Amino acid sequence: MSEDTELPSESATIARLRRELARGTTELAVLSVLGVRRRYGYELMKVLRETGEGVLRVKEGTLYPLLHRLEDSGHIAATWEAEGRARPRKYYVITPEGRTYLATLRAEWSGLVDGMRQLLDTLGEVRE
Repeated sequence: MSEDTELPSESATIARLRRELARGTTELAVLSVLGVRRRYGYELMKVLRETGEGVLRVKEGTLYPLLHRLEDSGHIAATWEAEGRARPRKYYVITPEGRTYLATLRAEWSGLVDGMRQLLDTLGEVRE
């Protein structure tokens, strides 16, 4: 690498890693939250932002298209409901097909995490 070529800063690298991990895990996170109980869109976005130590910073422009895709695929279902005189909200709930899909995603994620942990632990032992 030449002296003119700058490496990304550590904070930029971490930010990029977080963005890439979020892209690959948002579907898993959404289905996991809906697996606990039904939620409306803004509530779901708030839960995702407040849990996981701020790792998932899901924006509306990401969440709502994902919800539409999950609904189109049959993994979630949606209903409009009005509470009292408030504006109707669209509530999302996981379907039986969604629960099966969620189990698959969780197994894949666990395998990836376990594999990375094993790799990092092995490399740590080699270095010491």
